[in-house]
Amino acid sequence: MLLPRGPPPLKEFLDIWDVDVLKRPQDINKQAHHTHLYSSDFLIVRRAQEFQIKITFDRPYKPAEDKFAVEFVIGPSPQYSKGTYIPVFPTEERQSVWRGRIVETSDNVITMGITTSPECIVGKYMIYVSVVTPYGIRRTRREPKSDIYILFNPWSPADPVFLDDEEEREECIMNELGIIYHGTYDDVSERAWNYGQFEFGVLDACLFIMDKADMPLSNRGDVIKVTRVASAMLNSRDDDGVLVGNWSGDYTYGVPPTSWTGSVEILLDYAGSRGTPVCYAQCWVYAAVFNTFLRCLGIPGRVVTNFFSAHDNDGNLKMDIILDENGKLDRNRTKDSIWSVIFYGNRNIRNYHCWNECFMARSDLPPGFGGWQVVDATPQETSDGMFRCGPASVAAVKHGQICYPFDAPFVFAEVNSDVIFYRRQKDGTLEAVKVNQTHVGRMVLTKAVLHDGRRDITDHYKFPEGSPEERRVLEKAEEFGCQREKASVPQGDVEVEIPNLDVRVGDNFDVTLQFKNNSDQRRSADVYITGTVVYYTGVPSAEVLFKTPKVKLDPLQSKDEKVLVRGEDYMHKLVEQANIHFIATGKIKETGQIITAMKVISMHNPKLIVKVTGSPRVSEEMYVSVEFTNPFKFSLENVDLRMEGPGIMPFKRKQYSIIAPGTSITWIETFSPRRAGSTKLIASLDCAALRQVYGETELTIQQ
Repeated sequence: MLLPRGPPPLKEFLDIWDVDVLKRPQDINKQAHHTHLYSSDFLIVRRAQEFQIKITFDRPYKPAEDKFAVEFVIGPSPQYSKGTYIPVFPTEERQSVWRGRIVETSDNVITMGITTSPECIVGKYMIYVSVVTPYGIRRTRREPKSDIYILFNPWSPADPVFLDDEEEREECIMNELGIIYHGTYDDVSERAWNYGQFEFGVLDACLFIMDKADMPLSNRGDVIKVTRVASAMLNSRDDDGVLVGNWSGDYTYGVPPTSWTGSVEILLDYAGSRGTPVCYAQCWVYAAVFNTFLRCLGIPGRVVTNFFSAHDNDGNLKMDIILDENGKLDRNRTKDSIWSVIFYGNRNIRNYHCWNECFMARSDLPPGFGGWQVVDATPQETSDGMFRCGPASVAAVKHGQICYPFDAPFVFAEVNSDVIFYRRQKDGTLEAVKVNQTHVGRMVLTKAVLHDGRRDITDHYKFPEGSPEERRVLEKAEEFGCQREKASVPQGDVEVEIPNLDVRVGDNFDVTLQFKNNSDQRRSADVYITGTVVYYTGVPSAEVLFKTPKVKLDPLQSKDEKVLVRGEDYMHKLVEQANIHFIATGKIKETGQIITAMKVISMHNPKLIVKVTGSPRVSEEMYVSVEFTNPFKFSLENVDLRMEGPGIMPFKRKQYSIIAPGTSITWIETFSPRRAGSTKLIASLDCAALRQVYGETELTIQQ
């Protein structure tokens, strides 16, 4: 029998029979690395922390004679110098940037511990085992099932995203359920959101976002660069990013922003289409999806809501409202969008604005400016030529140190601008008649740690109004180009306020003007009160009220003036967040004093009723029902219902062509929970005539 030329079979040298990366959820790796919740068939670990693999050879391993390495490769052209090819050796005598050690030896099987560097690239690696022989290196074949994902590690002090608070880590990395705050500072509304960072396909979608941005692999271990790229890529403005913004009220060619219940559908649609932007988003959708991206990759993240958030692109820290000489709003000369005032696009005040905070060390900044950083994917202004914002140090914003990167002056203005009322004199000059320094950045909220309460973090962004610290901060900010109104406005003796109201959509209600005469003389005024339906961004939609009551006040008198607002006047003019913004102005005849008051009334929508029946156990079939009754005197048409729950039910959708006045619907679905633990089912109802209708129910699944 003829034999091929060459050496005999290499029986005396090591041969690799099997490589087990211990990737099952119950194995040591996913448990130790807090990645057991990911719905993935691959090993997922966090950098700067040891994980283990088992290698089976054809004979017992001999440390003194056998030389092998575990090789990690990422990207198409791996190079050791760029961190895309990393060999890991089992002996102390030979180590690379990643460290390896033999943990255990048993017959032909060794257990090897591997510790990645705290700066290594975040992404999906291929793994090989290579053995040195006299005839060259023998390497295992490509085995896709052994690929591993390496993420940021907030549990490791060596990683720049280290967060030294276990409860904060549980909330800002491991929690899939969020609460988005909206409405107004004195009437806060909230809605649940499924971040779904552990759902199947979401991790790959997050990595695809960096691929779509053509982000160099060598930058993907730098959390500052990763979050800055993601801030640009979560919106579609200049890079075909994830979400298309739409504030028009016309959502014919996509999903209304108020209809989404979570991030999973959005991210999977984007990745599944290989980068076709998803329609549509507004600020809270951008922030919620960005939060999923952060938590999925291991960066501590949270959604923050700033109530009365200024958008100031010229750095003067003021929003101007122009009144005529009689105290009436001058619409033609007012440039800032504040409630019922015309929107020009340069500067405006939103009822609220959502952004993100992520936690990281800032080695590029002086000590003290690490920690929570503002990042914002809503396309408002360009930064280095792209629509993005941050990371901006929250501590730097609070202390007026706005010279540091990135975009700190813009964030500073969002929480510190003034509202200035000017009176236009007959000669055309403007006189400042009222300065409101407390309106903008009135309250900053985020979800509380490990429970559904809210946490007021306004003091993270600013010192108390009027405090010595606040004055020093403004002086510091002025050194870097920010300016505030210096006008001295005399204190008047008549005050007016509009108290908050609890109003359901469709109700008639009275707006009350509360006047107080602090002088010992009579006072009278012609008052102008305007009510305008406005998008949450401050852009007006339609005027529903204009009244001009005449008010007379006796010395030291307090008096209420009521103005009726009828449901039939505003109902068919409402836009998605059902806000009517009132502004009252006037001039005291005896003194010439200008009086002003402003109030946003957020009307409350009906709720969905979500009920669950069945045995709450893993893999047991359960039922969920969503109930809704149309409380209005008109039909709701083309109604879209959505529902999902992390770990228990994937996204589901149902449509109704019409829901007649006074009639009810009940939508029933079955589901089988995939894992144990506490979670929620979240549902939304959306149609052109009624937006922002939500419901939820909590349940605890047993093993």
